[in-house]
Amino acid sequence: MEYLMIGLLVVIVAMNIIIILKNGDKTNIIEKLSKTETTFIKELNAFKDQLTRNLNDDFVNLNDRIEHKLHLMNDRVNNRIDENFEKTNKTFTSVLERLSKIDEAQKKIDSLSNDIVSLQSVLTDKKARGIFGEINLNHILANVFGENNSKIYKLQYTFTNGAIADSVLFAPEPLGVIAIDSKFPLEHYQIMVDKNNEQLVREQAEKAFKMDVKKHIDAIASKYIIPGETTDQAIMFLPAEAIFAEINAYHQDIIDYAYKKRIWLTSPTTLISTLTTIQIIIKNIERDKYALVIHNELKLLDAEFIRYKDRWDKLYRSIETVSRDVKDIHTTTDKITKRFNSINQVEMENIVHEEIQ
Repeated sequence: MEYLMIGLLVVIVAMNIIIILKNGDKTNIIEKLSKTETTFIKELNAFKDQLTRNLNDDFVNLNDRIEHKLHLMNDRVNNRIDENFEKTNKTFTSVLERLSKIDEAQKKIDSLSNDIVSLQSVLTDKKARGIFGEINLNHILANVFGENNSKIYKLQYTFTNGAIADSVLFAPEPLGVIAIDSKFPLEHYQIMVDKNNEQLVREQAEKAFKMDVKKHIDAIASKYIIPGETTDQAIMFLPAEAIFAEINAYHQDIIDYAYKKRIWLTSPTTLISTLTTIQIIIKNIERDKYALVIHNELKLLDAEFIRYKDRWDKLYRSIETVSRDVKDIHTTTDKITKRFNSINQVEMENIVHEEIQ
């Protein structure tokens, strides 16, 4: 636009020069050229001033718009940075929490590893295995019957033959005293179930395992089934569910052998069920024991109630007789009252009649 205006000024000046040249007067030409130059310079300066103002205004407007855009961009960038910072902070916090949980889990895993190593060291020693089985048995008895319930069970009980059972149950007749002993045949069992061993080694371990279990059954039957002192049965407690499951699943001959010897094979789970059943039987026996007493008391109460009914009937008849007498007296009283009222009414009428005369 500005260049177009400059071109128009140049054209106007050129036309003025042409007009002056046609007139032919040199003096006038010079003067007119001078005036034209002066006018052109003024117009050019005015144009420059206007152009400068326009440029300044455009620059200011452009600067304002750019500054406004920059502010908007800055606000958006700040908002984006704040949002990203918040998300990053949440992510970082979540990562820290997960790392903390992982650290706790790692500590528990380390502790569990130590416990497993400790348990393995316990299970490799026969004496330690025996203690482990006794503690497990004691824990089950305490959970079923309560802590130190000496009326129902005792730990490390000594019989008259000198044998010491891990625990005994004192159940009412016909159950009687039942011995419970913990056994943990582990060495040959581990060799038998380890598939990395050769078949021949595993078969030999299986035979040895059966012999171990049967020896335990014989020991319990000979020590803890005492005629006249205990019941004719006893319980063998296997602290490992896997061993109990192995015997029940693949060694029916051991089950039959234990049955002949009157020995119940139990695991932690089945022992809890067995003890719970015995507890129910004990409660039922105790309930039946007191049922006769309750029945006799009910008979005595029935006799007292019959006696009470007779006495109440006599009292009722007496009350009924008194009630009839009271009614009769009440009737007689009404009649006497009416008679007095009638006599009184006759006297009053006579008095009134004499006064009138």
